[in-house]
Amino acid sequence: MTPTIKDVAAHAGFSIATVSRAINAPHTVNPVTLDKVRQSIDALNFRPSPLGRQLRGERTRLIGVILPTLANPVFAECLQGIDELASAQGYRLMLMTTQYDADRERRAIETLREHRVEGLILTVADADTHPLLDELDRAGLLYVLMHNDTVRRPSVSVDNRLAAYDGVRMLIAHGHRRILMLAGTLAASDRARLRHLGYAQAMQQAGLAPAPALEIDFNADELVPSVLAHLAGGMNRPTALFCSNDLLAMVVIRGLRRAGLQIPGDMSILGFDGLAVGELLQPPLASICAPNREIGCSAWQRLLARIDGSYTDASLSLTLPHSLREGATIAAISSTSSSVGDTSRQRSMQPLT
Repeated sequence: MTPTIKDVAAHAGFSIATVSRAINAPHTVNPVTLDKVRQSIDALNFRPSPLGRQLRGERTRLIGVILPTLANPVFAECLQGIDELASAQGYRLMLMTTQYDADRERRAIETLREHRVEGLILTVADADTHPLLDELDRAGLLYVLMHNDTVRRPSVSVDNRLAAYDGVRMLIAHGHRRILMLAGTLAASDRARLRHLGYAQAMQQAGLAPAPALEIDFNADELVPSVLAHLAGGMNRPTALFCSNDLLAMVVIRGLRRAGLQIPGDMSILGFDGLAVGELLQPPLASICAPNREIGCSAWQRLLARIDGSYTDASLSLTLPHSLREGATIAAISSTSSSVGDTSRQRSMQPLT
């Protein structure tokens, strides 16, 4: 049973009013009393209800934002969209990052709840089966997910499977047959898993054998030698790589160039995100573009509508359109060169061990 403020009062040996003051106005409470109340709160794992405070009219106008990282500009673009609208409407943001770590996600949510945020905008590893989101649902704390492609929870994203499908179809249309997908750990990203499904569907519809995704550390700024050797060596290497995000694509391009390969002459590269910085590369990066700033803006608008009670959309999820930026990291490949080594495609496209 979830502990209540009455349970805390009984455990600490004080009145409910004293415990309430300790929570809401700690500066008015004797330090010894405050310490005893906090010990009882910790012992019972009590969390004050932000919803209850809202119902009493105690507004903080504070919104929590939880992102995996700011090292990837895709999340910074989303944050910019949120901040521009929220600040214009008198709200403040409190930001925390998690690196897709479950313990850090829990601590971030608990910290933001303790700061009495009125709602959360967040990106998590797996939206459909996330116990922390289930807890938020039970607690009544309003939230909207960004980039998590799910119909089960309030969310704003692109259709990751369809977007990847369209991108890989573009590679196939350029004559590529040996196409490999690179991603971070699939277990850490529901988006990467959906993108691999889109990759596999496009390959299968073209009569090609999809390969398991080559999973690498999405935080690394260098390809490890074994991965680089796998990508760059041999006659049967892939002719095109589909990278699950633009930042990874940039790391791959640098590694392949250092290994002596030309982009796109020796290998074509397709990213995912549509980061503006990709167009500044030489050659400009081909990418599946998501409207990142608009995702942030839409997440804010949907959260605000839920907070003020004006939300009327029957659908929990909002899917925004993606687009393809062809870029110059994709080159057409002749039918002759694309068929070289096809008889051993199954062997050459096996996962790295």
